[in-house]
Amino acid sequence: MARQSALRFGAKTDEMISLLRIVNLVRLGEATTRSQIGQVTGLGRGVVTQRVDQAMDLGYLEDGDLANPTGGRAPRTLRFRGDQGLIIVCALGALHIHVGTFTLTGDVLDDAHCDWDIVRGPAETLETAMSMIDKLLAKAGDTPVWGVGIGVPGPVNFATGSPVAPPMMPGWNGFDVRRPLEQHYDAPAWVDNDVNLLTLTERARRRDEHPDLIYIKVGSGIGAGLLSQGRIHRGAKGAAGDIGHERVPDADQVCRCGKVGCLEAVAGGWALVRDAGAAIAAGATGYLVQRTSAGETMTPELISLAAEEGDALAVSLVRKSALVVGQAIASLVNMFNPSVIVIGGAIAAGAGEIFLAEVRQRVYARSNPLATIDLSIVRSVGDIREPLRGGAEIVREQLFDATFARWFGLGRPTVDAVRPLRPQAPPRAGPTGTFEPRVN
Repeated sequence: MARQSALRFGAKTDEMISLLRIVNLVRLGEATTRSQIGQVTGLGRGVVTQRVDQAMDLGYLEDGDLANPTGGRAPRTLRFRGDQGLIIVCALGALHIHVGTFTLTGDVLDDAHCDWDIVRGPAETLETAMSMIDKLLAKAGDTPVWGVGIGVPGPVNFATGSPVAPPMMPGWNGFDVRRPLEQHYDAPAWVDNDVNLLTLTERARRRDEHPDLIYIKVGSGIGAGLLSQGRIHRGAKGAAGDIGHERVPDADQVCRCGKVGCLEAVAGGWALVRDAGAAIAAGATGYLVQRTSAGETMTPELISLAAEEGDALAVSLVRKSALVVGQAIASLVNMFNPSVIVIGGAIAAGAGEIFLAEVRQRVYARSNPLATIDLSIVRSVGDIREPLRGGAEIVREQLFDATFARWFGLGRPTVDAVRPLRPQAPPRAGPTGTFEPRVN
């Protein structure tokens, strides 16, 4: 009873600390047998056996297969029970909603996608997203939700889960995005900028490297995710990496944020759509004109595709975007000194080497030579599930790294255990009316 009480109330005893470490060692694959745990932790065989038994009793670990023998009887491996809970992720874009379900080990189970305009506001958007998630959960059985990850296309105060003056999201400023989902799914939720989700997906691909990495997303808007020694840098108010509203010298285009000459207003996807329409109205011809004349909507994706097909107008637009984006990246390289730059988003990923070659040329020409030694500038994989995987990474990091000690003894996370001092005010009403989240 004393052991259970100490665990339940998160007392930071030696027992608790060693239990947490053992579960995480197995979860991350850093030690998967009892003997390996003893070697890594320095704990005696009897203590390791006791702690492993406790972790099994609490439902975190189970016996796995036999390991390869190393001179004696083959040891039994240990396995983290990633099937005991679900992670759900909602990745909101400027023009879409993408949701998915994951195991606790980060493996995707199912996902769904729909076109959606984020300007429809938080109430209608979150209701639609939860409806999509509910359909996925209906196929998942009775496995409880352990955590929720949400990505939005704008700056976020990570501590409060609220967007901060997001230019592409009218009506979302200060809205408590996480509260409706926490109430609906009875699980803690975390909200972050969509580029940070993509950045964490890249970190997962480089799990053993602890990289200094910059992820640049060039889609409808433009943003950067900053990874320092494997840790996301969000800044004091969540504005780190918001390069889309950096001033471009001599530019006079009006941005959606109301300012003049922002990088996004010159090189973002919506800016390229604007410029393509103006060029076509002025008499431009070619593949892009043929596609739009046949009834297709002008989109950043269509411009990227046309550039890959060699359309002169599309190529010129993509190269112009890459030129100014490359100049902005060069400033980041001089200040941040990354080892890897990953370029993603509809424009950058879709146009391929046309965009990437221009960015590389600008970065290497304008950056400090010392900062570009061994610097890799690569294109993202472009998997549509990348934001979802990053959302699952945020939840796993917060559950098992940041808050594990608070709820470990309960056997599963709860909102109160993870965030006991969370504010109690209801979410602010969006432009479409009062938001009343459903509660299971």
